[in-house]
Amino acid sequence: MPSVEGRSFDRPDEVRSPDKTRVELVNLAGSQLGRYTFEPGWRWSECIRPVAKTDSCQIEHVGYVVSGRLHVEHADGTVGEVSNGDVYHVAPGHDAWVVGDEPVTLVEFQGAAHYAEG
Repeated sequence: MPSVEGRSFDRPDEVRSPDKTRVELVNLAGSQLGRYTFEPGWRWSECIRPVAKTDSCQIEHVGYVVSGRLHVEHADGTVGEVSNGDVYHVAPGHDAWVVGDEPVTLVEFQGAAHYAEG
């Protein structure tokens, strides 16, 4: 049956707020999409590791950078950066941090359901 469903991050279904982090989740068509905001000084290993309780981020991410710049580093030494306007894929097993003084805002199409979940 054809349908159209619209949702807004202005009215999220769930909000998670670890240190220097805001994760807004919207349920849509059986999936969870997320809008993440990371404040300057945010680093996964400092702000999310205590919640996730893993040595590195074990979530696979697919998303879009709305604003800011994020540095990503894998345990094998692979590094990369994404910034406003980029679409990205990040494999599990990484650390990441905000570059500069601007908050990073991301919209995630894959990975939001369990991100920053205790």
